[in-house]
Amino acid sequence: MFSRMSITKSTGNYSDNIQRLRDALDKADAVVVGAGAGLSTAAGFTYAGERFDRYFSDFAGKYGFSDMYSGGFYPFPTPEEFWAYWSRYIFINRYADAPKPVYDNLLSLVKDKDYFVITTNVDHCFQKAGFDKKRLFYTQGDYGLFQCSGPCCQETFDNDDTIRRMMERQTDMRIPSELLPVCPHCGRPLTMNLRADDKFVEDEGWHRAAERYENFLRTRRNGRILFLELGVGYNTPVIIKYPFWRMTAQNKAAAYACINYGEAICPIEIEKQSICIDADIKSVLTELFAEK
Repeated sequence: MFSRMSITKSTGNYSDNIQRLRDALDKADAVVVGAGAGLSTAAGFTYAGERFDRYFSDFAGKYGFSDMYSGGFYPFPTPEEFWAYWSRYIFINRYADAPKPVYDNLLSLVKDKDYFVITTNVDHCFQKAGFDKKRLFYTQGDYGLFQCSGPCCQETFDNDDTIRRMMERQTDMRIPSELLPVCPHCGRPLTMNLRADDKFVEDEGWHRAAERYENFLRTRRNGRILFLELGVGYNTPVIIKYPFWRMTAQNKAAAYACINYGEAICPIEIEKQSICIDADIKSVLTELFAEK
């Protein structure tokens, strides 16, 4: 549908594009927020550097990896060590609050609009900031849920209490064996509800959210809709980026905004409908919030 050529960055200067985005938000009858990892990075959920050293210096010293992402793929020799790492990882990236108020500022910009959020993030930041959970679609899972590793069923299990007990009782980078999570139905080990392969469980809640999202798009497809893309990269562009481009092209009343440091582009076919801001998401949202 689109040509291979793309427009990088923006068609105007930063201040002009901020004003264009502000106008687009004001005029929009509906806003669809598409959020990727860059949004949580802007909120302070960084996986390397000082934050990694603060929480995982012991793991780094013993196992040799230097960031949380690499640690997630480390072949720990025992499940007790695996869950010592992952319980700490899940706790600080799912149950702890984001260090910076990026999600709060975003909510302030859309809370009075007819909005919906689709995200590939699994850190639950939208709900923690107060977004309506019935207006959220987490496509790739949730750090706060377990699923059967089989899986034997299309069911997920809240892990809040279990993760906190693992955190409290781990010593020497191991949890007690009695805390290892197992499926209540078949006894297999539980694992995180994260889309990594064809074993990902899409439970009833996932399907209800998908249906609400599809209904939102269907009932507003010809209106003045702003597709606001924040920090979406190219790991899974078919979930947010490409559909946003396509729906913008199909609706001349729609606008597409992309805020992404280093990757703010759009196809030439929707250039006139697009606002591409190559800047830090936190700075842009802070400026928009300050003018609200």
